[in-house]
This record gives sequence, C-alpha cells and structure tokens, in this order.
Amino acid sequence: MTTSADLARNYSVTLPEWVLEEVDKLDGPLTTDADKARFTNVLARRNHLEGTGGPFAALVLDSATGEIVSVGVNLVLDSGLSSSHAEVVALSLAQVRSGGWDLGADPAVGRELIVNWRPCAQCYGALLWSGVTRLVIAGDGPEVEELTKFDEGPMRDDWIAQLETRGVSVSIDVLRDEAIEVFREYGERVAEGKVIVYNGRGTGPVVAD
Repeated sequence: MTTSADLARNYSVTLPEWVLEEVDKLDGPLTTDADKARFTNVLARRNHLEGTGGPFAALVLDSATGEIVSVGVNLVLDSGLSSSHAEVVALSLAQVRSGGWDLGADPAVGRELIVNWRPCAQCYGALLWSGVTRLVIAGDGPEVEELTKFDEGPMRDDWIAQLETRGVSVSIDVLRDEAIEVFREYGERVAEGKVIVYNGRGTGPVVAD
C-alpha cells in the first residue's frame, strides 16, 4: 500500500551551464525577429548535440526592449520529465523571475515567446495560459515530424485564430530554412542511432489515412 512517505513531493528542471554560456556571448538585446530566431536556432542545435534533449529552444523576451527574460531548451532527456519542453521551461522560468503565473499581468510590459517551430499540443496550451502577448516561430509545417520523427500531437487547424482571439499575435516564417537545417541534422543523427526520439510508447507521428 502506498503511503505519503512513498510520494514524490517536488520536481525541478535546471538549465545546463552551456545555455548560460551562450547567453553571455550575446552583445546586447535581441531587437529584431531574425536575431531572436537565430539565437533559438543556436540553442536548439547545441541542445541535441549536448544530449540534453531534442532540437528545440525558446525565449521569453521583453517586447519593447528585446531583453531576455528567460531561456528554455528541451530538457526531457536531462530531467527525465516528459513535460520539460523548451517552451514550458522558458515560460516557467520567466514566471519564477517575475514572481507570478501571469506574464501579462502588467499591460505596460509586453512579453513575447520565441520558438524555433510551432509549439506542440502541450506547449500550445502552456503559452495560451501564460500571459504572453506575442508568438514568433520559424515555421508551422510538417517538417519537424518528417525530419525528426517526433509526435507533436493533435493541433486545431485554427490554432492561430484561437491565439489571436485571446490577445496573442503570431509571426511565422522567421529564419525558416535555418531552423529546418537544425531538424535535418538531428534527423540524420536519429537515423545513425546517435540520439533517442522519446515519443511516448515509442510511436512516431500519427498520420491520418
């Protein structure tokens, strides 16, 4: 019989030191969408090469200044937690830093989420409730699932409209080709057996007939 002594009472994720090293290499705020996307691609590539998780990275930024509020990379392998996707890590660390769950609590301080592809089903929900007011992504097509073999989960066809209805603007196709190259490199490593694609139950993307 399980007792309270058997139960886990907390969990955490910690950014790898190499992420902090990459942040310290920056010479100022990220003021253009291209600068923001380029940095997520740098982090995403290094993340899978370091073995800490999949080829995904995210930033939460101050919309007015381009200053970084938080950084996230996919830490599923590093943490052993399936929910430790880049967006969840970045949003959670931004909330820790700001001291509250609503990143849009102060209407005078806009927060935006930058990701190197469209969020998966889990992260879509996470950003929806986070309070960010803008999403910037490299792309939203099938390339991630085709190249990496990850299952990104079921998404509504009107996902952008749903975000915009809730006050989140969306910008797409920022350094799309650069992001795809990161996924292609990861996919090649998958084919060579050098990395683990950690879909639940070992399944790949579900393709409708």
